Amino acid sequence: MSEYVTQETFDKMREELHRMKAVDRPAASKAIGEAREKGDLKENAEYDSAKEAQGMLEARIKQLEGVIATAKIVDPKTIDTSKVSILTKVTITNMATKKQVTYQIVGEKEADLKTQKISASSPIGKGLLGKKKGEVAEVQAPNGILKFKIDKIAI
Repeated sequence: MSEYVTQETFDKMREELHRMKAVDRPAASKAIGEAREKGDLKENAEYDSAKEAQGMLEARIKQLEGVIATAKIVDPKTIDTSKVSILTKVTITNMATKKQVTYQIVGEKEADLKTQKISASSPIGKGLLGKKKGEVAEVQAPNGILKFKIDKIAI
């Protein structure tokens, strides 16, 4: 499955991958070598720990390589603001509480509720995608259906 990301996030992922390959991988190998020198590997907790850390690092490298290989970079200049889509900022009103909030719809890698960025694959994100200003989105939540009125769509 493709991940929608901005150029900035794509660049950060590439930098992280480079750091893991160029710095973290050699450090993990060195830690294993140092632990191996300390004797019997059957009862060497330091060796086991270093091997486990290396395995987790390699798994993260593979996962990040997969995300980078399938990432779709979205250019904010090409976004249609006539409807809610990836990277749009949408101001919504909760019909039950009358509380208004603005969210930016982003890919999973960029989602961060503290900065009002929600994933397009989240229940609210899915419910808002494709809606136009003035429409009401119905979102299935654990405690029932939530209704949100689309007040504004911007970049």
